[in-house]
Parts: sequence; structure tokens; C-alpha cells
Amino acid sequence: MKSFGASKEFIFGDDIEWETVGEGLKRKIMGYDDKIMLVKVDFQVGAVGVMHQHYHSQVTYVESGEYELTIGNETKIVRGGDSFYIPPNVMHGAICTKAGILIDVFSPIREDFME
Repeated sequence: MKSFGASKEFIFGDDIEWETVGEGLKRKIMGYDDKIMLVKVDFQVGAVGVMHQHYHSQVTYVESGEYELTIGNETKIVRGGDSFYIPPNVMHGAICTKAGILIDVFSPIREDFME
């Protein structure tokens, strides 16, 4: 795996530009090293996190909003204050039904986000 080093120890959200990653969908990489990455994702109503899978473990905290979330063959509604775990190589995706923010943690780092 390519080494990406590490982010600074103190990271201020106002200093990081949003990166548009889809219709009604943007993100900020909030901290990382080669083993872990924290990403803040802003969803507008109707935005879709398309079904996909990756080899990383993922834990997500729902800071705000409401999402129809599918992990594997199960779909549930998650809201601000909820969280979920996605094992490696499991298909998952989300549809935003109320605008909000997700906080994603990946292990190891999502190299594809750094390109």
C-alpha cells in the first residue's frame, strides 16, 4: 500500500474546502494516517450514496439528517444520533430523506479519496 503519511494533529473544519462528490453530496477529509481516516459527508435531500463495496471496515455516526440505508440485504432508516458498521466487502448505499451530515471512519485509509 502506498504511504500517505498523516494529517496534522489539529484540523479545523473551516480550513478545509468541501469536495463535491455527487449531486447534493460533498465531503471533507478530517484526519488520517495509513491505518484510519475520518471523513465528514454532507447530504442534501435526495442525494444518493450509490451501492458499492470496498475492502475497508467502516463505522459511521449519523450527526444529523435521515437516511434510507442499505447494508447487504437489509435496509433501515437511520437518523441523527444513530450509527452503523459496514464490514469489509459488503455492498452498501444510502438515500438521504432529510438533509444532514454523516461522519465516516475507515480502516485502513481510503486511498481512492486521496487521488
